[in-house]
Amino acid sequence: MTIAIHPQIDSGSKPAIEGFSGGTLSCKCSSNPVTVSIGAQSAHNHACGCTQCWKPVGALFSQVAVVSRDKVSVTSNEDKLEIVDPSVGIQRHACKECGTHMFGRIEDASHPFFGLDFIHTELSDEEGWSPPEFAAFVSSLIESGTSPDTMDGVRARLRELGLEPYDCLSPPLMDAIATHTAKASGAL
Repeated sequence: MTIAIHPQIDSGSKPAIEGFSGGTLSCKCSSNPVTVSIGAQSAHNHACGCTQCWKPVGALFSQVAVVSRDKVSVTSNEDKLEIVDPSVGIQRHACKECGTHMFGRIEDASHPFFGLDFIHTELSDEEGWSPPEFAAFVSSLIESGTSPDTMDGVRARLRELGLEPYDCLSPPLMDAIATHTAKASGAL
């Protein structure tokens, strides 16, 4: 039996389109959806198994990418947005009616990823977004109720789809975090 990862990942990912410059994300409400304009190509798109990210019904993983926060703007029904959990580092703005996470913003200027917003490109009808590059926080699936006995199969399926599974972030992103920390401490 094939393990389902995410509806937009399971059939293989399409490559990014050169020159693609963003699109509109829409929540899942059938009327008066929240819309968010993204004015740039996404980066570091990945499958995420953490317990905080929004996942479509039936998906093991979310699909999440980043974009510069100055390229993100709510274009309709902003009054329907609320922060899911104000106590966490990424302030996930979700629709109060359907629960869809529209974007996650980091407000702490000392955070290594300050200035980037997390987005779900699957909420866009436009084609051309950067494809997923890796899978992050894979072990966190267990915290969500996935049996530990299935994890070898999950990791094998991710590799089959071309997504290296990590139990944190990809090495380039972990290097960025370490570099930020070292500069802040004066080590670099």
